[in-house]
Amino acid sequence: MIQITPQMRILVALEPADFRRGIDALASVCRQTLQQDPFSGCVFVFRNRRATAVKVLVYDGQGFWLCHKRLSSGCFRWWPSGVDASVAAQQLAAHQLQVLLSAGNPAGTQAAPDWRPVSPKF
Repeated sequence: MIQITPQMRILVALEPADFRRGIDALASVCRQTLQQDPFSGCVFVFRNRRATAVKVLVYDGQGFWLCHKRLSSGCFRWWPSGVDASVAAQQLAAHQLQVLLSAGNPAGTQAAPDWRPVSPKF
């Protein structure tokens, strides 16, 4: 089972992926296009060209998980855009991924930072 925790690094690919591709081809996209190691435990999120489906690829230490979600109607309206040509992915927090997978806008979520220093007030 895939368990998304706040400590996990989640990368959303900016460019659409060919959804005929399987695990090996998407892992290759992670290496070549995103410049990331697919065995690192990062969660990689891809969308198709029509923005009606997403695929999530993650390595759990034993093997790869590949999850596919296709919306029954509509599309994923929010997707990060690349303002810099050298950037191929955008990082999301775990709670933002949950919103994205529900076809929502993760940019509009407000949550406390994942970590913040605790200092006593005097």
